[in-house]
Amino acid sequence: MNAISTAAEPGRSPVLAKLSSWYASSGDWLKTSVVSLVGIVVFLLVWSAAAQNINTSLGAFPGPTAVAGQFKSLYAEHTAERAKAEAFYERQEARNAKRMEADPDYQPKIRKYTGKETFLDQIGTSLITVASGFLLAAVIAIPLGIAIGLNKNLNTAINPIIQTFKPVSPLAWLPLVTMVVSAVYTSDDPMFAKSFVNSLITVSLCCLWPMLINTSVGVASIEQDLVNVSKVLRLSALTHVRKIVLPASVPMIFTGMRLSLGIAWMVLIAAEMLAQNPGLGKFVWDEFQNGSSESLSRIMAAVFTIGFIGFLLDRFMLQLQKLVSWDKSSAVR
Repeated sequence: MNAISTAAEPGRSPVLAKLSSWYASSGDWLKTSVVSLVGIVVFLLVWSAAAQNINTSLGAFPGPTAVAGQFKSLYAEHTAERAKAEAFYERQEARNAKRMEADPDYQPKIRKYTGKETFLDQIGTSLITVASGFLLAAVIAIPLGIAIGLNKNLNTAINPIIQTFKPVSPLAWLPLVTMVVSAVYTSDDPMFAKSFVNSLITVSLCCLWPMLINTSVGVASIEQDLVNVSKVLRLSALTHVRKIVLPASVPMIFTGMRLSLGIAWMVLIAAEMLAQNPGLGKFVWDEFQNGSSESLSRIMAAVFTIGFIGFLLDRFMLQLQKLVSWDKSSAVR
């Protein structure tokens, strides 16, 4: 019927027909984009108007223009610091080349550049720390959660411990973690810095509970029909977990992982501020202590960076869930 009506329109251009079809199929996307853009514009206008009426001890509160300027400044500082590092290594290579010409037996030594970490460097440090802590927590929480979900006695035994430590803020563990790492991690040539280990363990503690609880709940909620199929096929315990348990509980497991990663990113920034560990948290604290006229705008730049990275991490976990899950509709936005 549609084909007949289309053919009956003598003046209808094929190009217009294609544009109409494209608009119909992408209407929702366009509507969402326009509404989102309007929301962003309104936010920027409100922020700009409010900033003009707020004066602090460090000067006027930064508006969108000042923060955008700081992003350019921070990138310029990073570029300049990288240029200094390259020049530093080039001078060492030239010096070592001259020494080797005079003395062929000379063993060249390369000293590491010890310049300050730039804003981009500290972003990388925070991302490495949160990824390491998250993966460590996943290695512990997911297998333990599967075991708890499959064994009611184990669930009964461990549940009081989980419920006791789950409400504790990971920042409350930070002093204990710092003291234990200082006492135990005493190598003269450590593979990792103590500050990194402190942050990693703190992040792991905050990631542990959401993943553990959601995994155990997901495993315990598997439909009985699937369990019966496994029994009829006489699957081994490992095969049962691999073929039945994991595919059925993937949505709950990833829900816990997404929650854990979001919480971990927030906790890491606070931990870096308190413990003065390298990363975005330390950058924010250093700027606050610096008290210059540009400190507020640099802190706001860091705030937007932290929020945007948190959004990207959540989208990454969502796409990963869609990739590994057999039920694509289970990955909610």
